[in-house]
Amino acid sequence: MRIALILALCLSLLSPAHGAPLRAPPGEQVMAYGSDPAQTLNFWPGKTDSKPNIARPLVIFIHGGGWKRGSKDNATGRYKSVYYQQLGYAFASIDYRLVPGATVEQQAQDVADAVAFLRRRAATLGVDPGRIVLMGHSAGAHLVALVGTDMRYFAKAGLSPDAVRGIIPLDGAAYDVAAQMAQSGRFMKGTYEQAFGTDPARQQALSPTRHAARPNAPAFLILHVDRDDGTAQSQALAAALKRAGTPVEIRALEGRGLRGHMQINRQMGDPAYPGTAVVDDWLARVFR
Repeated sequence: MRIALILALCLSLLSPAHGAPLRAPPGEQVMAYGSDPAQTLNFWPGKTDSKPNIARPLVIFIHGGGWKRGSKDNATGRYKSVYYQQLGYAFASIDYRLVPGATVEQQAQDVADAVAFLRRRAATLGVDPGRIVLMGHSAGAHLVALVGTDMRYFAKAGLSPDAVRGIIPLDGAAYDVAAQMAQSGRFMKGTYEQAFGTDPARQQALSPTRHAARPNAPAFLILHVDRDDGTAQSQALAAALKRAGTPVEIRALEGRGLRGHMQINRQMGDPAYPGTAVVDDWLARVFR
């Protein structure tokens, strides 16, 4: 019964949220940032106003799905693309190559390459290249934390550590891969081994906490729900970043277990969800 519930919850994470989709401002564009069919993104330019020529801050979202499933079309949540535009921000949600056809290292490089792609086109898209934030959920939280701490991915994409203003991981785990795998139950063991393998050196190389010594992205907002592994991993990453002198805020949000893990993604951008105000305040400060 418990396994069936977990499977149902995980499958529902990859399905669109219930209810009719919110009406987004016009102008959505689908773009390819690489040659692989999976290297695509959706871009929304932001709500037009009396100053349409002002370059807008950009929020880039990285979906979750255990590194092996999910997409920008079914795992972004129903609120984000509309809500952040209404705040005056541009918004993008990217796809990336999936395990086992690609490695986690290639996924992280896809994230960095997507940032570089959007920065190169900033003037055409009406984006301020100096005001970009990366947000990711679950496996996407791990990927944004990895590119925000291990600067090899940004460097290969021709980017400096300040190519983004900050990183927002939403209820991720595997920030310390070896610790995560040691504590994981049978249900997730295969997923972690498929993504990270069994070589301790590779596991360490893919652990954001192990790369937290500077240089890092300029700031982090780490959010988690009441989930034992996500809480412990988030706290350890925040502590490592603080020791390195990187500005970091960590907040626990409502919700427990896998239901809370889904809620933080599905409801982020809903004005009634408490986490939305937390992110709003942080974005206003880092984009100032």
